[in-house]
Parts: sequence; C-alpha cells; structure tokens
Amino acid sequence: MPSPTPTDPRQPEPAAELDKPLTLDVVRYLMRNNWSRLPGKTLVVLSQDAEGNGFSPLSTYCHERYSPVYDLRGETYPLHSALAKDKELRELYPEIPDDAVAALVLYPLG
Repeated sequence: MPSPTPTDPRQPEPAAELDKPLTLDVVRYLMRNNWSRLPGKTLVVLSQDAEGNGFSPLSTYCHERYSPVYDLRGETYPLHSALAKDKELRELYPEIPDDAVAALVLYPLG
C-alpha cells in the first residue's frame, strides 16, 4: 500500500505511520491522494486490534470526545453541545477527564 507523501506537514514520516494516531487531516489527505482511485463500492473494514486479530466492516460513526485511559486505549464521552441539550446524558457523565479531545469515533458492524 502506498504511504502518504512525507513532505506534507500533516503527514507522519513513513516509518512512524503505524506508531502514531491518525488525525482527520491525515485521513482527508489519504482520501484525496492515496485512496481517490479506489472504486466507490470498496468496503471499509476495521481491525479488532493492531495485530490484525479479527476484522469487521465499518458500520457507523459519531463525533464525541476521547480520553486515553491506558497506553493506547481509552474511553469516549459526549461533546459539550450534547451534554448541554440532554439532562439525562449529563447525569450519566457527571465528570469528564480534562484531557478528553474531540474525536471521530468509528464503530465496526460486529
């Protein structure tokens, strides 16, 4: 698989690609450049883990906040805007870590 052009400042160096989390800037770059010629019916599949132990098609997504809990695993929390609109949601999430950042969360089908 071709790697992103390392001269693009948003891109990680090729050797470090698998060692850093992807940002939406990198995904957009890949969509425009590396993946733009893939057929529209190409299935998007998520791996269960970094070693490739199990796979499932991408099913849906949401925009939330992410906070790392363990080395490369963490939890997601509602955005401020969602909490402002929903009292029950605020009660479910009375405390959200200060390090929680906006994230596009992708969910597998299975």
